[in-house]
Amino acid sequence: MRDIDVFSKLLNLQAPWKIDRISLVPQEQHLDIWLAHRRHASFPCPECGLRYPLYDHVPSRTWRHLDHGDYRTWLHARAPRVTCREHGIRQVHVPWATPGSRLTIPFERHAIDVLLEADVLGGARLLRLTWHEAWNIVERAVARGQRAKGRRIVAHLGVDEKAVAKRHRYVTLVNDLDRGTVEYIADDREKTSLDAYYQSLSAEQLAGIEAVAMDMWGPFIESTAAHVPDGRSKIVFDRYHVMRHMSNAVDHVRRAEHRRRHAEGDDTLKGTRYLWLFAEGNVPESHAERFAVLRAMDLETGRAWALKEALRDLWDYRRAGWALRHWKRWYVRATHSRLKPVVRAARTIQGHLDNVLTYFDHRITNAMSEGLNSQIEALKKTPTVTAIGST
Repeated sequence: MRDIDVFSKLLNLQAPWKIDRISLVPQEQHLDIWLAHRRHASFPCPECGLRYPLYDHVPSRTWRHLDHGDYRTWLHARAPRVTCREHGIRQVHVPWATPGSRLTIPFERHAIDVLLEADVLGGARLLRLTWHEAWNIVERAVARGQRAKGRRIVAHLGVDEKAVAKRHRYVTLVNDLDRGTVEYIADDREKTSLDAYYQSLSAEQLAGIEAVAMDMWGPFIESTAAHVPDGRSKIVFDRYHVMRHMSNAVDHVRRAEHRRRHAEGDDTLKGTRYLWLFAEGNVPESHAERFAVLRAMDLETGRAWALKEALRDLWDYRRAGWALRHWKRWYVRATHSRLKPVVRAARTIQGHLDNVLTYFDHRITNAMSEGLNSQIEALKKTPTVTAIGST
């Protein structure tokens, strides 16, 4: 059987398409296959499906196909164009690739299987793609999933940012908190990053949003207020992020106190960073005795930690009024603690208190988003990413 016949069967080519020629380049481990169509063929308009005779071709383009052994395989063809009576001149969709893709459908299917079993960087290495090419495969797969889902109202959204690389590169994530699905991911964490999601929704979908859990990041606040009806009252500053302000404050207190004590030859706080980040009920048993001793000492870090844990009780109340009373008492203690990082954190939270207390209207948190972030942690390992939809 001739090479052309073998590859025609492997590519499952249907009329009017055929293999014109094949070239093997051993030095570069390339296998190049040029495709053509029979003369006088007609093609369907990609808009309406009506068939028309050939108008002309676009310049030759290349698609990556499944490897053959160590040889990377490339398909080359000039895509036809037709003149539709209704839609004008349109480029015909080639049968071996999705519109706009420079990868064949079989290659994309294989790549998705690989990427499901590995992170993006590892999958890219196995597939011999750049990280961006591998991520674009993920984007297109998710976009297809989004289209298949159809339009629906998402009542409770979670909005979060995720660091995906060095040099402070981020993505914006939007999650359906009720269904546990990622609805959208966009490059960066600017207002425009979230704007694009809201702009993709219908008026009915926007009106159906009941609450949006997020951190206190200004661009997310402004985007939600601009697009969601009565958006400011629907924002819920997530408990996790509010507590993170206090956890950071505790760590700043610890570092300053450790520097002072170390200068005096006292290393009491050495190696204790992570102990102070634990909630009271989550301290590992192996460290419980040591931590109890530290807490009993007259440490500024211990006072900061105690204030952090007292703040945690805010979300245990059933009514906003009782929570507000708790907050007022806690705020006086925090701002009179003479611990500058704690005072700063307390004032930051006070400045956003209205949307901390909206929790008691909606009872949502971004915990699911944080869980998804853990999964995304396995995917990142490299540079910037762009939009993704539902999982």
